[in-house]
Amino acid sequence: MTEPTKINDTLSVAGQITLADLPNFKKNGYVTIINNRPDNEEPGQLDHATVEAEAKKLGLEYQYQPINSAAISRKDVNEFQNLVLREGKPILAHCRSGTRCYLMYGLSRVLNDGESAMAIVAEAATKGYDIRALPMLAERLQAEK
Repeated sequence: MTEPTKINDTLSVAGQITLADLPNFKKNGYVTIINNRPDNEEPGQLDHATVEAEAKKLGLEYQYQPINSAAISRKDVNEFQNLVLREGKPILAHCRSGTRCYLMYGLSRVLNDGESAMAIVAEAATKGYDIRALPMLAERLQAEK
C-alpha cells in the first residue's frame, strides 16, 4: 500500500496510488482524493478515469488536477487551494512521488496565506520531501497575480 505523509489534519500527500490502495484510504478515513499527476506521464501508469471510477464506487470524492511541475501557474496554485478548502476532509493528494503535491500545498500557503517559504521547505524536509524550489517559484508566481 502507498503510505501517505500527513501534512496536517486536512491534507496528506502520497506517491502514485493503485486501485488496491483505495479501500485502505477509505478505511483510514480519507474523504477526497486529489490527483495532481497528468495521465500518461510514464508508461503503465493508471489513468485518472479508471481510478476515479473505482474511488467513486467506494464513496470517495475524486478530483483530477494535473500539474506539470515545469509549468506551475498561479491559477494552478489557486485551484489546488480551492480544492483543499471546499472538498471533504481529510484529503489525500497524490502524484508520482508526492513532492509535486507538497509543493502545491507550500505554494498555496506562501502565496495566499503569507507563510514563510523557508519554514515550509524545512517542514517538508523533516517529512522526507525536498521542495527547495519553493521560494524561487513562489517569487516568480507572485508576479502573476
